[in-house]
Amino acid sequence: MADEFNVMQMFRLDGRVAMVTGGAQHLGLDFATALGEAGADLPITSRDLEKSTAKATELSDRLGVRVLPVQLDATDPEQVDAAFDKVMQEYGRLDILVNNCGGGAGKQDFEDRPREVWDKVRAINLDATYFCSQRAARIMKKQQSGSIVNIASMSGMIGRDRWVYEGSPEMTPNSVDYTAVKAGVIGFTKDLAAYVGKWNIRVNAISPGGFERGQPEEFIRRYNKQTILGRMGKDGRDLKGAVVLLASDAGDYITGHNLVVDGGFTVW
Repeated sequence: MADEFNVMQMFRLDGRVAMVTGGAQHLGLDFATALGEAGADLPITSRDLEKSTAKATELSDRLGVRVLPVQLDATDPEQVDAAFDKVMQEYGRLDILVNNCGGGAGKQDFEDRPREVWDKVRAINLDATYFCSQRAARIMKKQQSGSIVNIASMSGMIGRDRWVYEGSPEMTPNSVDYTAVKAGVIGFTKDLAAYVGKWNIRVNAISPGGFERGQPEEFIRRYNKQTILGRMGKDGRDLKGAVVLLASDAGDYITGHNLVVDGGFTVW
């Protein structure tokens, strides 16, 4: 009993099942790795089953947890149902959902962007989060417990100074539609938390800043100049603690919150 609220134990996720959409690469892989390091079993999804299978094998061998590869286009409600059915058949429960699917599309200026680009950006960022959360909520409601973590973006909080992209023509500037749907994820997070709280389900968001992945030196220089800590985020490091906090008992009194992990970019 004395160890019940030991802070290190409160971060442990042994015996829990944590599903990460888009968990086979980039930030999604960091989220899955962190949750697995904390002891959770891991269903990880990708539209590319071969990719998720390879990462599942790698994570299972390295972390010693059960990792299930799942093929999923999270914009398709039928595929969402099939994926969650597979997770429940394999594990019999779902304790944590990380809605990590997202991304932008196209380089057109705002006034030239066609309807299909808006539909695509909305679908992968907001529709996917909605569909997966809806299915997870049904499961967690029966369990009377659960944690949903939606991956938003600092772009959903502020207008962006496009100066940072000048001198880097190969970069795709932040788009207004991406900003709009990520703001939608933050709003969705807050009200879903209000709706499901009575069933002991917590819902939070993480809004990352930019992460360094081989961008042009000029872009990195300009970006760093706009950030309090003077650097971009680092894969494999800077988001792992945030997701474990919100998924675990260490964050048991946190809900409806948007945790900003951006090195101070949005403060200035």
